[in-house]
Amino acid sequence: MAPELEVPVGVAAETSMGIHPVPWPHGPAQQFAAGRCAAAAALASAGSADRVVPRDPDGRPLFPRGFPGSISHTEHLAVAVVVPGAEAVGVDIENATVTERMARFVFRERERRTLLAPVGRYSAGELFVAKEAAFKALNRIGALGDFVFWQTELSPSDGLLTASYHGESVPVWVRSQTDLSLAVAIRR
Repeated sequence: MAPELEVPVGVAAETSMGIHPVPWPHGPAQQFAAGRCAAAAALASAGSADRVVPRDPDGRPLFPRGFPGSISHTEHLAVAVVVPGAEAVGVDIENATVTERMARFVFRERERRTLLAPVGRYSAGELFVAKEAAFKALNRIGALGDFVFWQTELSPSDGLLTASYHGESVPVWVRSQTDLSLAVAIRR
């Protein structure tokens, strides 16, 4: 049984999310299959007649035209988000602990100083998923070349986060619950 997981507050009303548990033995094949099941559920909820999500030649999920989406998973849970009419979508879900050493590597000095609790309002896990979700959405527009997720820069904006890279930006919504962080980035 998949845990109750909700789309972060403030995300577009037309956002559809699918959730599927990753069955034992929780390996890559099971994670892939669970991700596709979550994607099929999100596509059904969004009104798509096509619910198959093959791999793009570069390995990314290839959602049906008009129904951009994204997939993420942990060892035990897969999630997919679809937003009809969006240019690009990114989702990330994590249950891993972000160590202080990882935080120094992944987050810029300003992000650590202003966004991380106790000064800021975000946990390291929340900022990590925000960067991953933003990377997926920004990477889908295809004009940015090769980059890695930690190169995105997070800043607060109107009660949520904005991630930017080389002049392109995307809003990111974050939600956490019991050892699980979820982020959704939607580029319009």
